[in-house]
Amino acid sequence: MDNASKPHAVIVSSPGVGHLVCNLELGNRLVADHNFHITFFVVLESPGASPGESQLIQSATTQKLLHVVVLPPVDVSGQVGPKAPIFTRLTAIMREIGPTLRSGISTLKPSPTAIIVDVFGTPALDVADEFHMLKYVFVRSAWPLALMLYVPILDKEIEEYIDQKEPLRIPGCMAVRPEDVVDPLLDRTKQEYNMFVQVGSEIRKSDGVLVNIWEDLDATTLKAMREEEAYGSVPVYAVGPLIKQVEPSAASKKSDLLEWLDQQPIESVLYISFGSLGVLSAQQITELAWGLEQSQQRFIWVLRPPCKKVSSEDGRGNDALNYLPHGFWHRMGNLGIVVTQWAPQSDILSHRSTGGFLSHCGWNSSLESILSGVPMITWPLYAEQKMNATKLAEEVGVAVRPKIAPTKGVVGRVEIEMMVRKVMEDPEGKAMRVRVKELKISGKKALAEGGGSFNAMSHLAKQCMIKSQSQMVKGP
Repeated sequence: MDNASKPHAVIVSSPGVGHLVCNLELGNRLVADHNFHITFFVVLESPGASPGESQLIQSATTQKLLHVVVLPPVDVSGQVGPKAPIFTRLTAIMREIGPTLRSGISTLKPSPTAIIVDVFGTPALDVADEFHMLKYVFVRSAWPLALMLYVPILDKEIEEYIDQKEPLRIPGCMAVRPEDVVDPLLDRTKQEYNMFVQVGSEIRKSDGVLVNIWEDLDATTLKAMREEEAYGSVPVYAVGPLIKQVEPSAASKKSDLLEWLDQQPIESVLYISFGSLGVLSAQQITELAWGLEQSQQRFIWVLRPPCKKVSSEDGRGNDALNYLPHGFWHRMGNLGIVVTQWAPQSDILSHRSTGGFLSHCGWNSSLESILSGVPMITWPLYAEQKMNATKLAEEVGVAVRPKIAPTKGVVGRVEIEMMVRKVMEDPEGKAMRVRVKELKISGKKALAEGGGSFNAMSHLAKQCMIKSQSQMVKGP
């Protein structure tokens, strides 16, 4: 089938590896399973893509499933300062790409009938109006989406979130502590608060929201968003779980780390990683190391030094191993491995020897863990991770979390030991393991032909074809 007879959609991905991963996977699924023609616009934060971004762009270009277009970066230094929060910075970038995006869309043949943006790209919905395109927003997880859709109401009800004593009650979600909502809401006086409220209002004006979840994972929240008037009646489609697929070439080259995993008992190793941006304080690294030692559990730990300012003032430099307690390796013997560079996370999580994941709760990583049947210890650091952690531990039942939020203070070694043992040894951990394996099965069924997520994307394809046919009837 030639491109002229396929539904043609534009996907606009905001800067960052995490955004690229899920947006690319959405595009790949729409092409491979639903016969879409996809033009994929990549937005970069600076003139040179990061190594992670470059690898993803190169891989997508080589596969040739998507038509990849890298847009030139824009200068937002006049709008936001160099230390502006990431939400503020990325939202500003996505507001400034309008002219280049408009130019790029105008040259596409056949003309696209739909645009899909992530939460930072809602300003591009105005460009879509100019081309009479259907407008969709792709959001990673359900609770943050519920918050964004509900925030115009909260904006009128709550004077200051940081002073709020009672838990926040969002329809379809468990009550959450005010400090566990996303950072932009914590201070109404800051620019990012107003931007967040604006994004929530812009999402309501779209033709639909695609969410990287599936019906069995978020039935209660999905039902509320579809039925409660407070959410604005925007259609919500569960299209997940979409995660980065392991490339055969990468899987065929077994590293020393994976060979070590091969030698460990089934479900005996705890994997520890805080994502590409997450770092701990020097004190927290020490406490985590002691907690691991006291638990006597096998582990793989992706360790980075504290932020550059701390490491330079501390005197121990940028070598992450310098922050481990004295004699740590002598006492631990062959129980674990510390990785100071990149680690093949997908391979580790899917390995039979991996039995737990201490995670920052980025949604991509959370989905990888669930689809590998691995329960979690939550350690949220930024963005929507605190809401994800609450959901995974309190509602879904596949994780434990520390009593104090890691962003609020140091989690002590005694509690760390307790959480590790709970996941790896205790009956509660075994129950979580059963639950997460059930979700692993249901998630794969959702994406298979006839599953809920497959059907949701088929509906999207149908809507795009109807739009395309109506435009052909109207003519230019």
